[in-house]
Amino acid sequence: MLPWRLVAPLALLLSKGTDSPFLRQQAKEALNFQLMMLILWIITIGLMFILVGFLLLPPLALFEVISVIIAAVRASEAQPFRYPLTVRLI
Repeated sequence: MLPWRLVAPLALLLSKGTDSPFLRQQAKEALNFQLMMLILWIITIGLMFILVGFLLLPPLALFEVISVIIAAVRASEAQPFRYPLTVRLI
């Protein structure tokens, strides 16, 4: 859950981003998604102190897992994928 989730997309963006526009775009998408998920996890953990976070935890985890699986399948088929509910920060 910690910032380790940002390492792979950032490494791809910095190392191979100039080689392929598709790879650059998908690495930016993944990085934006992981940044957004990190922010949402921090908010959810904070909300656990008032017990609301416990209700948000399962749907957030499920959303993250499903989104990453769909993105991986699409990327393996060389199809672009835009993560839902993601603010484009990069």
